Amino acid sequence: MTSPTDTSDFDVDPALAAAVLEIETHIAEGGWDQPARLYALVDTAQLVEREPALASLMGLDAASAQGSLTPVEQDQLTPGQPLEQVLESITWPPGVAGCAAVVERLVLPPGADDAIPDDPARAEEFAREHPDRQEVRIVAGVTRAGSAYCALRLRAHDDPQSVVGGSDLVPGLLTLLGDTLHDDPDGPEVTQ
Repeated sequence: MTSPTDTSDFDVDPALAAAVLEIETHIAEGGWDQPARLYALVDTAQLVEREPALASLMGLDAASAQGSLTPVEQDQLTPGQPLEQVLESITWPPGVAGCAAVVERLVLPPGADDAIPDDPARAEEFAREHPDRQEVRIVAGVTRAGSAYCALRLRAHDDPQSVVGGSDLVPGLLTLLGDTLHDDPDGPEVTQ
């Protein structure tokens, strides 16, 4: 794990890390108990070229565009539908360089795994009532090139200096995000 602003790790794509951290900062401004969100990550240089008026409104220019990704928030997800379910049903069009998701979850200590009930409703209740639970906000992103980056913020340590970053912090979510970037001619596409 690295400091969230340290992108010197060999495996970290600086453009992806910067986009994930930008999303994390933006979401943090809204506080906790927010719904899951999904973002397309587009090559900023291509955005400036294709949509100059939009790029201008966003304060982007050709110089700032080189080697960066711009997060584009997608329509709000259907309330009650788990993010993981949404990710299993979408693919991104080829012009999308990557994607990112934001989700809040309860995390239990390692010793609690054996006591979690099999029934999903009871498991959720068990997690909500566990005295050692931690609330965490996860921002995870991937690119078509295979890069991955995550930023995690615990509610108990809700300050920018306590955000933890790394390329493999939430492997299951990263895999689901990566699968949405594989071209599937029969699958539905997310469009903006």
